[in-house]
Amino acid sequence: MGLGGCIILIGAGAILAFATDWKMDTVDVDLVGWIMMIVGVIGVVVYSSIARRRRMVVPPSTTVVSEDERRYP
Repeated sequence: MGLGGCIILIGAGAILAFATDWKMDTVDVDLVGWIMMIVGVIGVVVYSSIARRRRMVVPPSTTVVSEDERRYP
């Protein structure tokens, strides 16, 4: 899941938890909203840790060429 999906989960969970007053007999809508927000936050944390690991740049090793090894046409 990408960063956008995680943010959508957080937003939809907040709407379900705080902005609705639906009552269902079998499902607690507030709990579903909280679960969606927690999963979204976990997704953001995992995504950012993976993105940080990808950004690490290892400098390339360079070879030293002396004047004696160069060949001129």
